[in-house]
Amino acid sequence: MTASSALLESAVDQLATLPGIGRRTAMRLALDLLRREPHDVARFTEAIRRMRDELRRCEVCCNVSDEPRCAICSDPRRDAGLICVVEDIRDVLAIEATRQYHGLYHVLGGVISPMEGIGPDDLNTAELLDRTANGAAREVVLALGGTLEGDTTAFYLNKRLADRNVLVTTIARGISVGANLDQADEVTLGRSIADRKPYEQSIKR
Repeated sequence: MTASSALLESAVDQLATLPGIGRRTAMRLALDLLRREPHDVARFTEAIRRMRDELRRCEVCCNVSDEPRCAICSDPRRDAGLICVVEDIRDVLAIEATRQYHGLYHVLGGVISPMEGIGPDDLNTAELLDRTANGAAREVVLALGGTLEGDTTAFYLNKRLADRNVLVTTIARGISVGANLDQADEVTLGRSIADRKPYEQSIKR
């Protein structure tokens, strides 16, 4: 699909770099933007620019945030003694949508994957260990996907947390083996959070 305008073609090329967006969809999006009022397009592009330039990492949980501390960590109604460990922001959004969890989070920024050269030091594991060093946390929930990499990461974290005075639990396996959390429906994920169990029990199969 070739456009009659190099400017339009360039916009389509950039939109097509987004995940799940093919060139046909990218063309529809570009033409939609072209039909919008200039101030609407300016507002759209400014929102993208500000997100890219001003978004930061929460100093507590490593989630994305507008401020040094994210809205979840700043909420006094959250249970600060309960920390849910997830792979990335998509998992935070998925769990929050269930309305079954009222603690804090810790975003690892990935999972251990030797095949891809990703080890514990490449993730936000040190920050998690720091958070559990002072005894403020009473429970750490390992809410990682049912993949080999997710299980490897959970096993590693459980070992590292063994000398902490903290209960390590894992979500119930309502999540299919090999699936990521953001692929689960809200009811299944909510039940998995509510029915979590000690991690050591989960590996005694």
